[in-house]
Amino acid sequence: MTATDLPGAGDPAASPHHLPGGHVEDTGSPIIEFDSVRLSFSGVTAIDGVSFQVGPRELFAVIGPNGAGKTSIFNVLSGVYRPQEGEVRFRGENILGQNPHRIAEKGLARTFQNIELFENLTVLDNLMLGRHKKVNYGFLAGMFYVGKAHREEIANRAVVEDIVDFLEIESYRKFPVGLLPYGIQKRVELGRALAMEPKLLLLDEPVAGMNVEETEDMARFILDIRDELDIPMILVEHDMGLVMDLADRVMVVDFGQHVATGLPAEVQRNPDVIKAYLGSDQVTAPADTAEEQR
Repeated sequence: MTATDLPGAGDPAASPHHLPGGHVEDTGSPIIEFDSVRLSFSGVTAIDGVSFQVGPRELFAVIGPNGAGKTSIFNVLSGVYRPQEGEVRFRGENILGQNPHRIAEKGLARTFQNIELFENLTVLDNLMLGRHKKVNYGFLAGMFYVGKAHREEIANRAVVEDIVDFLEIESYRKFPVGLLPYGIQKRVELGRALAMEPKLLLLDEPVAGMNVEETEDMARFILDIRDELDIPMILVEHDMGLVMDLADRVMVVDFGQHVATGLPAEVQRNPDVIKAYLGSDQVTAPADTAEEQR
């Protein structure tokens, strides 16, 4: 397969829906700055001085072979891992050392490669869990469902219903998630992240395990999130067709080190990228890889 033979993700159509977006002030300042981060475990280096920035309305992709450090980068961004060196600035604030729930409160949301939903709860209930940071009433009001609790519940339900319409899952609203097709479950997980009204969205292999039709649908929703909701995203994905079709810029990592960053077409032709994927100097595009080792 050559660089020009990479499969596309279709030509997504525009969405008519309108949801509260990330409301990121378009000052030109980066939404996230990942600066000279080093992370190691028992002498094994997972991230070796990697730096990058993501713009306020950018869809930025991180790719690389198995074990390259992509998931470790996500875990540093979301506060799961604390690196030994470097800084991570989110909207100008250094968030290193903060707990994941504090980082989420600041507006950073993520999806997961392996679906992390409550299977016995309905689609609506799973989406409402994404609104828990927006709840601002006391125990008694919640127990008796009066006053502020009632008003906030109505407002949060309205946001969730808009997300249901946006992701075109109306017919599944009241179904337990565990009974739904895999592709719909992935949409629900995306919806739960959107329910947090994120300022930055991390997408960890959003089309992993999907068929062609499901992948094209997800690609359309990802573009709508960027173009209509103005939410910047960082995408980790093994589907090279999806990455090259959707991303504004692509960063390649290998063995925890930065290899290249640039426009998708530039990255595909970069000999260092080709070598990282194939272990040779063949002029060939990166092949799809299996699930990244964690």
